[in-house]
Amino acid sequence: MNDQVFMDLLQAREYKAVRSILNVMNPVDIAALMEDLEERDLAMAFRLIPKDKAAEVFSYMESDQQSTLVSLFTEKELKDVLDEMFLDDTVDLLEDLPANLVNRILQNVSPSKRTQINILLNYPEDSAGSVMTTEYVSLKRSNTVQEALDLIKRIGIRKETIYTCYILDNRKLVGIVTAKDLLTEDRETTMEEIMDQESEIVSVSTHADKEEAAHLISEYDLLAIPVLDQEGLMVGIVTVDDAIDVLQDEVTEDLSIMSAMTPSDKTYFDTSVLQHVKNRIPWLLILMLSATFTGMILSHYEAAFQTIPILVAFIPMLMDTGGNCGNQASTLIVRGLALEQIEVKDYYRVVFKEFRVSLIIGIILAAVNAVRVLIMYRQPVIALVTSLALVAAIIIAKLIGCSMPILATKLKLDPALMASPLITTIVDCCTIIIYFRIATLIFKL
Repeated sequence: MNDQVFMDLLQAREYKAVRSILNVMNPVDIAALMEDLEERDLAMAFRLIPKDKAAEVFSYMESDQQSTLVSLFTEKELKDVLDEMFLDDTVDLLEDLPANLVNRILQNVSPSKRTQINILLNYPEDSAGSVMTTEYVSLKRSNTVQEALDLIKRIGIRKETIYTCYILDNRKLVGIVTAKDLLTEDRETTMEEIMDQESEIVSVSTHADKEEAAHLISEYDLLAIPVLDQEGLMVGIVTVDDAIDVLQDEVTEDLSIMSAMTPSDKTYFDTSVLQHVKNRIPWLLILMLSATFTGMILSHYEAAFQTIPILVAFIPMLMDTGGNCGNQASTLIVRGLALEQIEVKDYYRVVFKEFRVSLIIGIILAAVNAVRVLIMYRQPVIALVTSLALVAAIIIAKLIGCSMPILATKLKLDPALMASPLITTIVDCCTIIIYFRIATLIFKL
């Protein structure tokens, strides 16, 4: 669907044509189509969305558009949308809205739903409890397959998922059954006969990190993971779509930190110029000031520059190569830590492996560098100095790059903090020191 065609039809008030287009589109695509609409057109377009799609489209829209629509909705329109929205989507909406709109929404939801919303809003921001939904299908041990199917037919439309059902005994999770189990077993079979037992169930606590829940869903290929409170009673589930959102947010946050920026949950265009400056300036100031150490080291070896000026020409190559090698190692380790492929206890294994990798890479690059220097400058001693410095710089850079993220994890910090910018600065200092120490020893300066 061409965006311009849609806008032209909307502005020409060809509402029947607009409705027919929206009727066949996926809710995700409709939300994307409405991103560029003006406030007046946005409200009109939303009212043309089929009722069975409106709430889902609303949940996919950007927070600023949601705020605009909430402020423009009549009480009935707001209530209709909220009644159809899943509980976790409603909570996500409330977290991004101003207080006056939050109060209006809470006034338009049922008392029971309002109670559940308040419970979810009180969980820590990064906890599994904050992203779970309480809309799941619960069954009893004694329920037959037929009774379970009848229950799903009655209430399934209001539940986040019906593909996994949970067997509860006084709110204690004792087993799970899948839709496949219910559709393939005899109608008189009870849940106790076909359910996966408690010992086989993967679950998380309400205060566990939401990333832990997302990783468990990914690791065990789950459609949802049950969330238990401190007493071991089931209070909700985290579904796979929410897990994907959590993992995307985690990647975005790590990329921001690794690029020396403060993470932001807003899109690029939704973030103001001043906010972009605030997000970027702190790390840039730190890195700029830390470069003072590099300048101090260079000043210390000023005599070597004056004696053999050609040494200066190789500093950028050595610093860039060392920095790139350090960044390669840190990126791999940060990813391994995030995916739980690497743990703190693996430190020595990681260091030993990176040492072997760096030694081989160093020898290859040093050989190429030696040939280049001999061809360009015809000075074997300079080739020797730069090649030895290159090998040493690469080894040091790889070891620093793999060690610092693990050290950060050990100190309960985000390993991404120890990525590109910080490691580059440290490696630059080490590279210059190594280079001029080798040069002073060989040239006896």
